Amino acid sequence: MIITKIHKLQTFSLGKRYISSKSKREISDPTGRIYKIMTSTPVAVLEPALDQAAIRVSPEIVEDVLRRFENAGMVTYRFFEWAAKQRSYEHSVRAYHAMIASLAKIRQYQLMWELVGRMRSKEILNVETFCIIMRKYSRSHKVEEALYTFNVMEKYGVQPNLAAFNGLLSALCKSKNVRKAQEIFDKKEDGFSPDSKTYSILIDGWGKEPNLPKAKEVFREMVDAGIDPDVVTFGIMVDVLCKAGRVDEAIEIVRTMDSYSCSPTSFIYSVLVHTYGVENRIEDAVDAFLEMEDRGIGVDVVVYNALIGAFVKMGKFKNGYRLLKEMDSKGVRPNSRTCNIMLNGLIGRGETDEAFKVYRKMIKICEPDADTYTMMIKMFCEKNEMDSALKVWTSMKLKRFVPSMHTFSVLIHGLCEDGDVSQACVLMEEMIEKGIRPSGVTFGRLRQLLLKEGREDVLKFLQQKMNLLVMEPLCD
Repeated sequence: MIITKIHKLQTFSLGKRYISSKSKREISDPTGRIYKIMTSTPVAVLEPALDQAAIRVSPEIVEDVLRRFENAGMVTYRFFEWAAKQRSYEHSVRAYHAMIASLAKIRQYQLMWELVGRMRSKEILNVETFCIIMRKYSRSHKVEEALYTFNVMEKYGVQPNLAAFNGLLSALCKSKNVRKAQEIFDKKEDGFSPDSKTYSILIDGWGKEPNLPKAKEVFREMVDAGIDPDVVTFGIMVDVLCKAGRVDEAIEIVRTMDSYSCSPTSFIYSVLVHTYGVENRIEDAVDAFLEMEDRGIGVDVVVYNALIGAFVKMGKFKNGYRLLKEMDSKGVRPNSRTCNIMLNGLIGRGETDEAFKVYRKMIKICEPDADTYTMMIKMFCEKNEMDSALKVWTSMKLKRFVPSMHTFSVLIHGLCEDGDVSQACVLMEEMIEKGIRPSGVTFGRLRQLLLKEGREDVLKFLQQKMNLLVMEPLCD
């Protein structure tokens, strides 16, 4: 059994964990206590540690933990299994869906399908379950497996409908398989009558191909079929045209929206502002922003981010800072994207000291995301300031933020370049223990250094752990 093998390997650890189980500040709430245990306990002894804590779980607590630890791989799965054994508790559909998505992310497909089987036995399977699986397979470029998932729905007692059909097309389009999606749509073997969402999915897919003539063709086909485009369709069409450099043509589309009883949305204006910024048409970007305000459409953080990005691209950071103040005065809260736009612009221009100042200020008003931490860690690694990189890493762990594969890779690479192979091995082990598979480049770099130092025993240990993650059965 895969899990048994993992347990055997995980009884040995290469190094000390970054977060001690003896926290300076005890967390009394159940969710916080679970976070603390999961971030400081090896997978092999996670369940006993949770048992010892005597925490009573609820659907809300479990769903929150699963969301927070979506990138934690097998750690999350062990928690999910532990929660299922607790008295007076049953997993919700949302909990199953979160765990299915998490397992698919680390390509543990056999375990994923086992959960689908459990849901079937409890008669709680629904269309969304299969849509999640189709999306995950498609993102891993497993087109045949995505099709299999759609075709096997009836076997699991779930009748395919238009929502499932749209889910399949969307999964294929988002994974750059729009031609396959179009082929399935054209056959229409399943007899589903397409709606505006069906056409919108295909238009978006062709736009990302990119194939503007085909996107326009599908749009015309939609109108000819007597299906009126809705605000989502218009938003996609504007986005497609803007990405193709046809912003003036996109404006014409916006002007026709009234005839379909549709009004431009903040998303549409954010696309226009962003595109003007990309084309260095800063005055047009400001005009679009002001037009939106004049029309009484609420300016949200997405539109502000687009305008800040336009100024930052031109090196006008003072304008960006002014917009941040305006956001504060209007009660529009910045998000991680706001922070990342500023950081990316400053780091790109070599203003790393200013970037660190902005980072320290922004994390007090918005939650950083994986990109925020990765950018800062990479910046310090490239400056050969490994102490600062590790401080960012530690602050991230203290916030109980689960690092992504890319964040792990950036720091491991930096440690390798700095010659700190032991620390890199500790991180590699932690990464694998969380069920996150390192890229071939990252593992290969560490492998080179271990062989150079004659540490074949450590390499063998890491390779054994790695091999367990490679096992990924096709389907059920």
